[in-house]
Amino acid sequence: MPLDIVWMLSFLLLGVFVGFMAGLLGVGGGGIMVPVLTTLFLYQGIPAENVVHLALGTSMASIIVTSISSLRAHNSAGAVLWPVVKIMSPGIVVGTFLATFIAAYASSSYLAIFFSLFMAVVSLQMFFNKKSYPSRELAGNGGLLLGGLGIGAVSALVSTGGGSLTVPYLVWQNVDIKKAIGTSAAIGLPISIAGTAGYVINGWSTTSLSNHTFGFVYLPAVLFISLTSFITAPFGAKLAHRLPVKLLKKLFALLLIILSLKMLFSVL
Repeated sequence: MPLDIVWMLSFLLLGVFVGFMAGLLGVGGGGIMVPVLTTLFLYQGIPAENVVHLALGTSMASIIVTSISSLRAHNSAGAVLWPVVKIMSPGIVVGTFLATFIAAYASSSYLAIFFSLFMAVVSLQMFFNKKSYPSRELAGNGGLLLGGLGIGAVSALVSTGGGSLTVPYLVWQNVDIKKAIGTSAAIGLPISIAGTAGYVINGWSTTSLSNHTFGFVYLPAVLFISLTSFITAPFGAKLAHRLPVKLLKKLFALLLIILSLKMLFSVL
């Protein structure tokens, strides 16, 4: 089988899994894509000093289509808290865009370490499913705006649609888990758009039309991942209302830890 076909199939299969998990749990885009793309890019011969940056930017661009598909599915089920999305989005956009400038100047090793540590924290929180105090209520406008700023900044550094932060942030404030997942899917759209713009701008000097890269975004991977993730995200969103999400989160947490450690060892 020609090598180009192998890469194409790899990106298509990655999109299938990413889309399904994004729809099901509201998390997983970057958590899955960044370590897998880092490994694939290393096999393709991408220099180690740029490989994590390219994985982060490509992952962020791929999340755009996944977010749209997941958002539509959750919105049709009435699971998106649009007032929360409206308040958090300005902070999300500013935090995401500015943080891409930090990521652009950090070494691949530091980014890999930060990503792995962050995913370890997320995985532990997801695995143990720590509960909030019953009396805690949703934050006011200022709190949600600042929350969006922080979520956007960290999301840009680890290239996620924000679900790994938004879902626990909203659940911590006693928002219903299904609405937290749906709202996270909506918030993932401004994160992915702002993050993609930032990674394209900051990596523009590395652009190569012959290699199909635009800044820190590898276009073929984005196209193939988006093609299948757009199809599978609605299936995950529908099953989110039927399957035992708590059990799935525990299994998914273990997967995130394994993938993060794999990426860390590959880069270091």
